[in-house]
Amino acid sequence: MGLKKQKLSHLHFYFHDIVAGRHPTAIRVAEAATTNTSATVFGAVVIMDDPLTLGPELSSKIVGRAQGIYAFADLTNFGLLMVLNYVFTEGKFNGSTISILGRNAVLSAVREMPIVGGSGVFRFASGYAQAKTHTLDLKTGNAVVEYNVYVFHY
Repeated sequence: MGLKKQKLSHLHFYFHDIVAGRHPTAIRVAEAATTNTSATVFGAVVIMDDPLTLGPELSSKIVGRAQGIYAFADLTNFGLLMVLNYVFTEGKFNGSTISILGRNAVLSAVREMPIVGGSGVFRFASGYAQAKTHTLDLKTGNAVVEYNVYVFHY
């Protein structure tokens, strides 16, 4: 298959999940009949196209987008099913993607989600993404999440 020796890359960026305001990047597209009475918002499904930036400010340089879906999938705790791609638009990874599929226990200090693949530079990728909430506005639901991604690729 012409594969070279695997490399390990560490990527660091911030994920801006904007659910409120004039220009949301994450929108609820489905919910169960009981979602609005659930303490954990169980059954809500959100589609996102969130900016990825170098720094925690939204005005920081955008290096890509987090595109996909998250669903509130836990009846007793805030737990999300994350199905998304990090789509890189800058630098040496421009045009490449990393695919994530896993559980995000949003109230945990640090969460870990598996990398299940990718494209471009990240074809046959594996590894994990660590998420840590940088800021969360409890009034709006808008969040900035710091990501450290450790990805094996060829």
